[in-house]
Amino acid sequence: MTITRAKSLDSLYEECKEFDLVLVPDAPLASALNRRLDQPHFGPFAITPRRLAARRREQAEDRLAFLELIETTDLNWKETAYAVGNILQCWEHQGTAEAVLEYERFATPATNTAVECISEMDTTSTRLTNYSIDTDTSVAVVGFKQLTELERSILPPDYKTIDPFTEEPFDHPPFRILDSPAAIVDAVLDTVTPENADDVAVVLDAASQYSPLIESALESADIPYYGGPGFTDDGRHRAFLQLLRSAHAGRDTLVGDVRPLLTQLEIHIDIEHDEKRLFDLDRSEVDWLLEFREDIRSSTFEEALDAYEDVTDVTIDAFRDELATLGLLEEAVTEPAVDQLEFYLQSYEVPVDRENEGVLLADAKSAAHVGRTVVFYLGLDDGWTHSSPRRPWVDSDQEFERNIRQFQLLLQNGVDQYYLVEDTAGGSPVTPCLYFEELFDEAFDRFSDLDSLQHSRTFRPTEDGFKREPLGVAPEKVTELSQSSLNTYVNSPRDYFFSRIVDNPQKEHFKEGNLFHDFAEFYVSHPDVITTDGLDAVAATILEEVDPFLRGVDREVRLTKYRVGLQTIVEYLETNPPQGDGLTTPDSGWGENFFAEYYDRPIDASHTERWFENADLGVKGKIDLVHNPTELLDYKSGAKKSAYSIVKHSALDPPTDTPNFQALLYLAHQRTERPDEVLQFTFFHFLETLDEVVTGEGSLEDCLTTVTYYPITFKEYISSPAVFTQLQEDAANDCNKTFSKSTSDVYQAVLEEHEFPDTTDSDELIESEFGNALTQRLIADVGNYKYVKNGCRQALRHLLRIRNQNYFTEDIDAFEQFVREHRAELNDRRAGGERFPVQGLSGDPNYRYVDNRDCILEGGSR
Repeated sequence: MTITRAKSLDSLYEECKEFDLVLVPDAPLASALNRRLDQPHFGPFAITPRRLAARRREQAEDRLAFLELIETTDLNWKETAYAVGNILQCWEHQGTAEAVLEYERFATPATNTAVECISEMDTTSTRLTNYSIDTDTSVAVVGFKQLTELERSILPPDYKTIDPFTEEPFDHPPFRILDSPAAIVDAVLDTVTPENADDVAVVLDAASQYSPLIESALESADIPYYGGPGFTDDGRHRAFLQLLRSAHAGRDTLVGDVRPLLTQLEIHIDIEHDEKRLFDLDRSEVDWLLEFREDIRSSTFEEALDAYEDVTDVTIDAFRDELATLGLLEEAVTEPAVDQLEFYLQSYEVPVDRENEGVLLADAKSAAHVGRTVVFYLGLDDGWTHSSPRRPWVDSDQEFERNIRQFQLLLQNGVDQYYLVEDTAGGSPVTPCLYFEELFDEAFDRFSDLDSLQHSRTFRPTEDGFKREPLGVAPEKVTELSQSSLNTYVNSPRDYFFSRIVDNPQKEHFKEGNLFHDFAEFYVSHPDVITTDGLDAVAATILEEVDPFLRGVDREVRLTKYRVGLQTIVEYLETNPPQGDGLTTPDSGWGENFFAEYYDRPIDASHTERWFENADLGVKGKIDLVHNPTELLDYKSGAKKSAYSIVKHSALDPPTDTPNFQALLYLAHQRTERPDEVLQFTFFHFLETLDEVVTGEGSLEDCLTTVTYYPITFKEYISSPAVFTQLQEDAANDCNKTFSKSTSDVYQAVLEEHEFPDTTDSDELIESEFGNALTQRLIADVGNYKYVKNGCRQALRHLLRIRNQNYFTEDIDAFEQFVREHRAELNDRRAGGERFPVQGLSGDPNYRYVDNRDCILEGGSR
């Protein structure tokens, strides 16, 4: 099976022009046929059944029925909407309003009441039920299978059906695959201008991301359009509704939750405050809003609307009229009343006046005919598939037939059709509309499996049509990368790019972490200022600073957490005070310290918060604590990671989906200071033992994870006598037993003759040439015993643990080369060599660690 070719409008007109009346399934097709009338015609010619019976434009009778019921009955709003939906749907499929009562499950008292009320209303369905076409009228029906039972009920005994399809296949245009929804919208705007807008239609899933994207793009380009935003899309309406909702949201409402409202009210609050509670925001700009939130609960909707219009200097008469229609204008703004209003606006489309000119935005699930010369189809994914009602009165096969016929007609509108699609989104294939499975004989999972063309992203010309001259200013080069920037760049270069230019809200955990770091730095310089009892006051001070981010119920728990974290830091620094002369660098010190200002004491320790910039390596960073000349320490408030995990997630080829190069980067810098020494980097997770400390237990050792750098190669290290001694004494039992009966010469011979494989998997190592050689050599030397074979496996795992939990010269060397290569790549992209791609070195980014999700469309590789 394939897409069946639709008849042209001229062909359809020729078939039906001799008839008195032509019934069609949708209004745009009727208009197109009427425009082809070549002689005067008395009365309607081409028309939909509903328009014929009602003699007026079709109205959203579900909304009208709902409004009638809530005014004349005692039914609550939700059961009213449920009953109305069932009645009208069953009426459409079975032909009478009372048909729904034949189904026991739906014949509820509420439905009986609703049927009685709706049957007496002057609705389109009522007129259609009572209407019949005069038997003397010659009638043609175009697309009979697309009409419902109610629409067919008006037909006379004799009529002719005209199939809108031919018997020929439709040679559809190729699917044009673009990188992202933004690229798809750009492709549309490459063609559309204000002059040709009336010739263009865009078909899309109205509930998809394409709808707001194309609307905003057309607005920015000053291109007129219609068929897009509805009543609830009006920014003023949304803001007023959010204002009503925020009044009942409580004291834990965040600034970010009401940012659209703040924007509408022209209240400018920096984005860094988005995750703070609005109630605790000490800014005069929000005083009116806070007062309004308090007063609104004792106001009527009309009073709230008056106040909103006064402060915004706008009028929203349409919203006022709708509140009056609902009977809410004089009602108090209670939370249940706001819930009702929100439910209504989410359930029904309030009619709005539109200018019918410009680009036509058509919903893919509405009419099948779009009367424009050029038609763009955006997405064509599974969102285009109709969800057939799961009701006993719906014939699912008939409904599917109706929908797939409409889909085929829709795809053939216009002279030129352009199918613009994505092949992947978020790393997963985009599923084409399910109707294609029925229409195409070939098997496919994604659009690239079908007849398709791959397109790179397009760029629209400037308003004057000319290319801009380059500014002639060389971009500033990145000379050093921090560990956080490198982690972000490896995960997603696009996220790195946006992190340079987009402000993000201050995060609660960053605020907490910075305060703990400031305390640790201050304590090293002034341990005498902080007494054990004084930690309670410090914890209370941290809580006060973080409080705007917290819910009220979190305060006591957080106070305990802060007290334990501070106690653990003090205990560690008392037990392990910094040693040596610390570290002095040209840029040492790191700005202000909260507790230094709080206690009015200077920070003068050379061990804490040491900032470095290593131009030779191209790296920079801040060392929390130089514990001694060869050991650096970093404070962490998050969950503890093992040495194995730290080394694993600093892998370079390929990186993991959670790259973290902090230890590698800091040790690389430290190696330039002490090139031939063993170096250590310790992560101090000072909240790791929180639960244990609360119950009177806990150990500092459980908070520490240390990774070690050895200034030799891994092969040199495991060839050392010390490692052979470990195999004899410190490894597992069978390993100790086996190697105690052998000699270092046997072990060294294997290392000299065979390369240790590049693997992190113990099974691969055991099955490798090196693993087999070691086992065979020990069997020959000690004996063919079961414990020898097991001891060799234990020895190989022991060696692999050394490899997987430490760094060696080849690791730091490879990292330095890695930084050089990707710093050059980054600067090339900054200079315009290519766009920063979404995908990182390991493929699609780990979106859990993407900071600028709103700026990145998933699946866009470019």
